[in-house]
Amino acid sequence: MEDYQKLLKTKVCIIGSGPAAHTAAIYAARAELKPILFEGWMANGIAPGGQLTTTSEVENFPGFPDGINGIELMDRCRAQSHRFGTEIFTETVNTVDFSTTPFKVFAESRTVIADSVIVATGAVAKRLEFTGSGEGANGFWNRGISACAVCDGAAPIFRNKPLAVIGGGDSAMEEATFLTKYGSMVYIIHRRDSFRASKIMQQRALDNPKIKVLWNSVVEEAYADETNGRVLGGLKVRNVVTGEVSNLKASGLFFAIGHEPATKFLGGQLELDSDGYVVTKPGTTKTSVHGVFAAGDVQDKKYRQAVTAAGTGCMAALDAEHYLQEIGSQEGKKD
Repeated sequence: MEDYQKLLKTKVCIIGSGPAAHTAAIYAARAELKPILFEGWMANGIAPGGQLTTTSEVENFPGFPDGINGIELMDRCRAQSHRFGTEIFTETVNTVDFSTTPFKVFAESRTVIADSVIVATGAVAKRLEFTGSGEGANGFWNRGISACAVCDGAAPIFRNKPLAVIGGGDSAMEEATFLTKYGSMVYIIHRRDSFRASKIMQQRALDNPKIKVLWNSVVEEAYADETNGRVLGGLKVRNVVTGEVSNLKASGLFFAIGHEPATKFLGGQLELDSDGYVVTKPGTTKTSVHGVFAAGDVQDKKYRQAVTAAGTGCMAALDAEHYLQEIGSQEGKKD
């Protein structure tokens, strides 16, 4: 270990900064476990606070009937963690050592020796890059372009308007079907001539009169609405077989091309599934390593909601507390 590394010890080290991490921290801190939390510094290209910091209005989190800005919601979660005594460091964890107990967590300028660890590093929605897809003045991210239909699809700007979904898997079919509740028409844009989605999900989408598929197609550009230049108005879509480019009127575009869980830093020390998500024992947050727990989207590729992440954060803290009692009583027996 380098001399400049500060060495800290804790009963619980939490890695992450979203609803799962902060809920775990609130529960652990209130149980007087004095948790240390690494919230990261632009980890996976996202600010501390996780995916909610990339959304504008959150309308499906209980307790906020008028909705709440995603950044504000996470600021409140962070303040609550801090209030109960969580020590928060704005550093990214680079590596871990789960081979022996206590566990070691290595960040940029600190090493933490922890009796238990909660991994809540989340997953990042994959996004495509093309003219107009980004943030800022020339892009329509959060102004018509999103990566979560369930989160954003009911927004007023999408009501009774043509919408588009990019993707060909189950999530694309599910999101397109969901959006038919709100949009006038939903276009599925897919670069191939067949879907990889399960047959039942494909059929459900193909049978829906409000869904139209644009096969062998990719989006080349997103452009502004004619009357309101600040929001998305349409897409330039290229057919990859003929090369023909056409205009598609769309007030909303949703990426449904998968998520990437933030698990690379684990170095293969926890069991992951084929998509890279941490495997947890059903009904718990227990991982393949006794004393290491996982919460939130890093272990959930099905629901991926802020409120479900918070729920598993609570579970992880309670699982960790129970584990610490267990090893404490074992040590007591040895004495």
